[in-house]
Amino acid sequence: MNTKDYLAAILKTCDRHAQRLTWSMGEMTNWLPITAERFQSLTEQDVAILELFSNRFGKLQDAMGAKLFPLVLEIAKEPNEFPAFIDKLNRLEKIGAIPSVDEWLQFREIRNQFAHDYPEDSEQNAATINAAFEQATKLLQVLEQVREFAENRTGRI
Repeated sequence: MNTKDYLAAILKTCDRHAQRLTWSMGEMTNWLPITAERFQSLTEQDVAILELFSNRFGKLQDAMGAKLFPLVLEIAKEPNEFPAFIDKLNRLEKIGAIPSVDEWLQFREIRNQFAHDYPEDSEQNAATINAAFEQATKLLQVLEQVREFAENRTGRI
């Protein structure tokens, strides 16, 4: 598979995650920002929407970090010998593919918070959801920035 086709395939996967993330965000807007009290009274449907939201947030971030970022570095003719993921992020920021390493690390922190289950801590869960919602909007913007960066070097897909 050539680079342009591989980029298209990765972006298609990212777009699927982004579409479902965006849909879940739209469903959440009527009860955000969420309070601890509201969190305790979520319906089963609300919980399912939250699970979709957290799942797609993580999947989008994973797909970008594991597949899209290495390909973007390759497209940009950057050496692919980065000993740590943070080195890849630093290089992506330097070449303008992502806006900020710190922002990406915040996405990772939110993802990690979703991985920990605190069923009895409604305050913590509400705070995580509110922060994640804000970060999800930024994550979607980063996807678009990376897409534009890659497509400017390979041609529109």
